[in-house]
Amino acid sequence: MLQASQRLDHTVTFQALEITKQARLLKESGQDIIGLGIGEPDFTAPPIVVETLQHAAQAGLSGYSPTLGLTQLRMSIADYYKQEFGAPISYEQVIITTGGSGALLLACMSLLNPGDEIIMPDPYYPANYNFILCAGATTKLIPTTAEERFQLSADKIAANWGDKTRGILIASPSNPTGTTITKEELTKIIQLVKSKGGFVILDEIYLGLSYEGTAESGLCIDPDIIVINSFSKFFNMTGWRLGWMIAPSYFVPKIENLSASLNICPPTLAQHAAISCFAPEAMEIYRARRLAFKERRDYLLVELERLKLHVPVKPEGAFYIYADISHYSNDSMDFCQRLLRETGVVVTPGLDFGPAFANNTIRISYSTGLERIKEAIARLEKFLANNYSPSLE
Repeated sequence: MLQASQRLDHTVTFQALEITKQARLLKESGQDIIGLGIGEPDFTAPPIVVETLQHAAQAGLSGYSPTLGLTQLRMSIADYYKQEFGAPISYEQVIITTGGSGALLLACMSLLNPGDEIIMPDPYYPANYNFILCAGATTKLIPTTAEERFQLSADKIAANWGDKTRGILIASPSNPTGTTITKEELTKIIQLVKSKGGFVILDEIYLGLSYEGTAESGLCIDPDIIVINSFSKFFNMTGWRLGWMIAPSYFVPKIENLSASLNICPPTLAQHAAISCFAPEAMEIYRARRLAFKERRDYLLVELERLKLHVPVKPEGAFYIYADISHYSNDSMDFCQRLLRETGVVVTPGLDFGPAFANNTIRISYSTGLERIKEAIARLEKFLANNYSPSLE
């Protein structure tokens, strides 16, 4: 038998995918399933993006691209960051990657050595733990609170910085909570980490899905941080596997050397198509869809509170709600599996997102249509009334 590496024994299981596997089997058996588990938009790429892909394929533009990505796409992303988020970056800082996951893995492999430690908040996105593990480093999870909006503070980072700590990985807006870090606190965090000679990786994958005020990139505070983003969420292109990293210009050649070996290049046809994401007609569609996500969020916040599934912090972005189920259960996995079996509604157990709130929270993704969300709420209300005491009165 093959002998697995030790890292495979320490890999964190992504429970959202496991629940989705169970849901798929139930769907194949004929049960009507409403998916509020995986963070995959029900919207797809706008027509102009699909048409651009078709034209690129017909023109035979499917060969290798430069390792860093198509120059036109890199320039489009740099312009997007300037216009939308106020970040004056050069296209030479932009590295196109195979999805946001590819960017996160590349960042970890480029910045971490075996034995290093990186600080992250709890709750957190579970795949990040595995990216760090693959780099031979370890994750130090710092429990956060609702009062802290489930985000790290400069004070907590300072209190937990150790001899092996090399940097931090944070997200704003975050998965699973949808909360953001204030500009004031993010400034303090970046200044603290830099004073210790560390690095900041900032996940901005959901920055385009910000619902309160004007979104601003962390690059406006400091151009030397590493920023991760993706075409999967705001741009509705999950399966196209395209993302990007923004890094200091001096660091880009080092990352390019590693990326050339790991990937050769990102998917070329997807890159050609993605250039059209920034066309005015496409951006108009994306902005309208952002309003649709906000409408779903606002509906769910009211309904979940009515059902006594308390939402400790209002999400300001992304398409997730991090809800407290402790009124009914202290076993998030059991709650989610029973809800799936009995009602066909898929949500993700808090077990996925770190130990601090593993047992008494669930993540609800509102990346599906409002009518289906309303049906899910109706099923959820019946489920709670039939299975748990105290009931809803």
